Amino acid sequence: MAEAYYVGVDVGTASVRAALVTHCGLLRSTAQEPISIWEPHTDHYVQSSTEIWEKCRIVVKKVTQNVERSQVRGIGFDATCSLVVLDQNFQPVPVCHDGDPLRNVVMWMDHRAEDQATRITNSDHGVLSRVGGVMSPEMQPPKLLWLKENLRESCWNKAAHFFDLPDFLSWRATGSLTRSLCTLVCKWTYCPPEGWDSTFWTSIGLEDLLENNFSKIGSVTCPPGSRLGNGLTQEAAADLGLDPGTAVGASLIDAHAGGLGVLGACVKGFHLPCEDQPITSRMAIICGTSTCHMALSQKPLFVPGVWGPCLSAMVPELWLNEGGQSATGRLIEHMVKGHAAYRQLEEQARQKCPFAGENIYCYLHSHLSSIANSHSAVDLLTSALHVWPDFHGNRSPLADPSLKGMVIGLPLSQTVDDLALLYLATVQALALGTLHILEAMREAGHDIKTLFMCGGLSKNSLFVQIHANATGLPVVLPDQTEAVLLGASILGACASTDYHSIQEAMEKMAKVGKVIQPNPELQSFYQRKYAVFLRLFAHQREYQALMSQR
Repeated sequence: MAEAYYVGVDVGTASVRAALVTHCGLLRSTAQEPISIWEPHTDHYVQSSTEIWEKCRIVVKKVTQNVERSQVRGIGFDATCSLVVLDQNFQPVPVCHDGDPLRNVVMWMDHRAEDQATRITNSDHGVLSRVGGVMSPEMQPPKLLWLKENLRESCWNKAAHFFDLPDFLSWRATGSLTRSLCTLVCKWTYCPPEGWDSTFWTSIGLEDLLENNFSKIGSVTCPPGSRLGNGLTQEAAADLGLDPGTAVGASLIDAHAGGLGVLGACVKGFHLPCEDQPITSRMAIICGTSTCHMALSQKPLFVPGVWGPCLSAMVPELWLNEGGQSATGRLIEHMVKGHAAYRQLEEQARQKCPFAGENIYCYLHSHLSSIANSHSAVDLLTSALHVWPDFHGNRSPLADPSLKGMVIGLPLSQTVDDLALLYLATVQALALGTLHILEAMREAGHDIKTLFMCGGLSKNSLFVQIHANATGLPVVLPDQTEAVLLGASILGACASTDYHSIQEAMEKMAKVGKVIQPNPELQSFYQRKYAVFLRLFAHQREYQALMSQR
């Protein structure tokens, strides 16, 4: 019998990727295409849904070119939680003052709606209890309000469909307007089984969205992985090079797809504290440009400053809490490439390995080891250098987009040594940010014993080890490095009915690759480092209060 395959498509911040995945979860081929990002104003980030679909078409054709179409049993999509705007004819509507209709996507990291988010928070409506009590500018209600208040004629009055990007992709593939519970519950304030709360939308000035049973933002919903419509339409099948009717699973936000790709793995024989424990003892950390921290529970747990609880938003019938950091990989790149010694670092890395194209982060790791003496852990080099990492605001657990980054302990010199130490302190700050989120979740009732990590930063050995050291928890890495793509393919596998549930597909397709244990000798160091970390935040609040005095 011919091998069965599933296609996973991941639309990240800067690229579209696809993978061809076997029934047991092995990635046979992958492809990637870049996508454009425009920044027309500070904190405004936009994309084109037309370009994104074109890149989906390219990567799916690439990964399936060597198999028979009939072997591809299902396809799943995940994407960033960006806002797509279309008119009544499903054509793009501009989301910028320049009126370019192709720029019709307000990206997840767009912070233009900070004022609107603050006003929504100050409304103190009951739905806010499920977003940690604070509305983030990265969610859709403040972005929608901004469009109404600032682009009423060119955008708001023309818009007939507002999609989360994952739902746009599944609509483009199937023609179905059914929305995934993942997107609506996590980013739009939808709450099953009750559904939309009309009093919320009316209270914030978006009562127009109530028209025609909320048709502009979604009248029909389903859990992730549910089969949508009749599968691929004729047009979409031709675009993707697949058979019409191929099963399409209801989509996920990209981080949530990463959760599917790692959390269900069997850990027997790895001597982990989560062995023989329910999946609720695990936290998924999906780390790339930004980072999401995902934990499940059997009953709803309300965590201040953390999104959720969201029912069936990732795994059906389980509640999800989602913490996060708005800038992680992006922050590391900012700190390294913005340093005066960056060009010198590049040159040293090139000289060390001129033909292999030495990765600058690998070089930084070896350089840090050379700075530390042979009897001392690299971690200890930053006892006098500390970073508060919220250069793009705090997503969790403080939920304050106005917070800024801080660096304490900078010397007058700007050498490669200084750059390396600043890089190390930044990575430590991000790990301590994870600990901050963990502590908030534990106080609310989560019992997390093991971290499961995936995403681009999970390939950074120092980042992974420091997360283990700072939190005191083992970190599990998947055997397939592209866990987000695996998670997207699980949606297709579930929609095809080859697996009977998301949980079954997770257990059979996700596998443990490597386990990173914390260094117990560094426990005291990170306790002190964490105490400094928390004081940095307290000091920033104190400085803000001082400067606001008249």
